[in-house]
Amino acid sequence: LMPRTLEGQITMEKTPSYFVTKEAPARISSMSKGTKLIVVVRDPVTRAISDYTQTLSKKPDIPTFESLTFKNRTTGLIDTSWSAIQIGIYAKHLENWLLYFPIGQILFVSGERLISDPAGELGRVQDFLGLKRIITDKHFYFNKTKGFPCLKKAEGSSKPHCLGKTKGRTHPDIDQEVVQRLRDFYRPFNMKFYQMTGQDFGWD
Repeated sequence: LMPRTLEGQITMEKTPSYFVTKEAPARISSMSKGTKLIVVVRDPVTRAISDYTQTLSKKPDIPTFESLTFKNRTTGLIDTSWSAIQIGIYAKHLENWLLYFPIGQILFVSGERLISDPAGELGRVQDFLGLKRIITDKHFYFNKTKGFPCLKKAEGSSKPHCLGKTKGRTHPDIDQEVVQRLRDFYRPFNMKFYQMTGQDFGWD
């Protein structure tokens, strides 16, 4: 069990699957209606390919990304039952959360901006949580090998903190026609998500 949160402390807990788990909003709401929620989202096409890449690293004999994407390749019908595709339909998942939480209690962090401007995105997180802006540009450096920013450790500490081995894997080459079909598929969902959040994430 988590230790009790003392006065003046903020308790944080993270699980990637919360946002897409149907039962999660009701359970969290019944625990604490005042909970602030932070959701990191990225381009759903890149996210689907990344999801596939991770599965591929564990199960090298799985079918190709292209064959898993379509129910019918000829008609271009996307298989929305495949979790890698399903997760990126953010508007659908958000509708479920909005039954229990007002939009003002949810902060959507751009996965792309978290890489290009980590201090800027974390500035938004600190503001959202009502914290003093302590984390700034000086706390990061860009690791060219990983392709991600790393967090510099506090003075007197040895190594900086970079994302683990499972992050920054090279994605397989995906047929560009398939990528375009996925972009077309996600576009209306993305537009709805932009309207719901009041944020244009620029995926396209």
